[in-house]
Amino acid sequence: MMLRQAFIAVTMLTALATSPVSAAEFEKNIMTGGPQGTYIQIGRDVATLGKTCGPTLNVKESAGSLENFVGVRNSRNTQFGIVQSDVLEYLKTFEADDPEVQQAVRGVRIMFPLYNEEIHVLARAEIKDMGDLAGKKVAVGVKDSGTFLTSSLILDILQVKTGERVPLNPDAALPKLLSGEIDAFFYVAGAPAALFKNNPIDGTKFHLVPITEAPLLATYTPSRIEAGTYEFQKQPVDLIAVKAVMMTYDYDVKRNAYQRDSCKAVSDFSNLILNNLDTLQATGHPKWKDVDLTALPPGWQVGVCVKAGMALDYKPACTAPSAVSAQPDANEEYLNLLKERLKKK
Repeated sequence: MMLRQAFIAVTMLTALATSPVSAAEFEKNIMTGGPQGTYIQIGRDVATLGKTCGPTLNVKESAGSLENFVGVRNSRNTQFGIVQSDVLEYLKTFEADDPEVQQAVRGVRIMFPLYNEEIHVLARAEIKDMGDLAGKKVAVGVKDSGTFLTSSLILDILQVKTGERVPLNPDAALPKLLSGEIDAFFYVAGAPAALFKNNPIDGTKFHLVPITEAPLLATYTPSRIEAGTYEFQKQPVDLIAVKAVMMTYDYDVKRNAYQRDSCKAVSDFSNLILNNLDTLQATGHPKWKDVDLTALPPGWQVGVCVKAGMALDYKPACTAPSAVSAQPDANEEYLNLLKERLKKK
C-alpha cells in the first residue's frame, strides 16, 4: 500500500501534456536516472544517435523508474522514459481494482524492451547474505525511484526486518556506507554501473551481497556479475536482475499538433534505434549488447507510433518526412515487423 501511495503521489505532481512548445525545433525529452547510472548513459547514446540524423533529444536526470513512468504519462514534451519491468508488473497488479492506478497508466505503452539490470546490494564485508540485513541500517533509494520499489519488494518478500530503511539514492548512499553511517544500500543498475567503477571502494571492507533466495525467482531473473567487473569485486557474484524497458505514450495523431509531433518523434527514434542497433552495441554502453527486443513484458502493449516507425518503408525526418498512420495495437504485429527486419540483415 505504501508503494502504491508513493506512485499516486508522483502522478499528482505533473499535468498531462497536450500543448505544443514554441521553439524552432519541437522539444523531445527522455527521462533516465541519476548522473552515474546506466539509464542516463543509455539515454545519451540514443540522443547521440539522434544527432546523426538531426533530431535533438534532451536527456533528463530523474529519481528513476516511477518518476520516469509518470513523466511519460504526464510531463510536457516527455516522449520517452526508461522503467524497470517489476515497476510495470507492480502497476498491473493494482490496475484491475484501483481507478487511480488505471488513470495513471492509461495510454502508456512499450517502446522497446532493453536489457537486464542487476540488483546490487553493496554492504560491509560481514554481511554475507540478505538475511544478515536484519536489524541493519540500509539505504533503499528515494521514494519515486525503481530502486526504492525493488528494494522494498525484496525485503518484504524475504521478510527481512531491517533496523532502518533509509531513503537515499545510491550516489548519496555510497559515501555514507564508506564512512560507516549505514550498513548497506540497494542499487538497481545495469552492470557495469559507473557508480562502482568510478569511485574507490575497498574490497576488504565492502562487497556485493549474493542474492539467491528462491522466493525471489518468481519475479526476478537469476544473473551473475563476473569477477573483475568492478575492481573491488575479485570473485563472481550470483544475484538477480530485472528488465529495463523504454516506455512511451500512445499519441493520437488526429487530436492536435502536439500529439502529431510527439508521435512523429516516437516513430523517428524507433526507426533510428532499430536501424542502428549494431552501432549502439559497438559504441554505446556495454548493456546495448544484451538488448533483447523480443522480451516484451506481459500485460503491456507496444505503442502505435513505435510500430509506425518500424515499418520497412518508414523514413525518419532526417531522410524524408512520412505521415504516421494509426495501426492496430497488437504485440504480434510488433514481433512480425521485428522478424521482417532481422531477415534483412
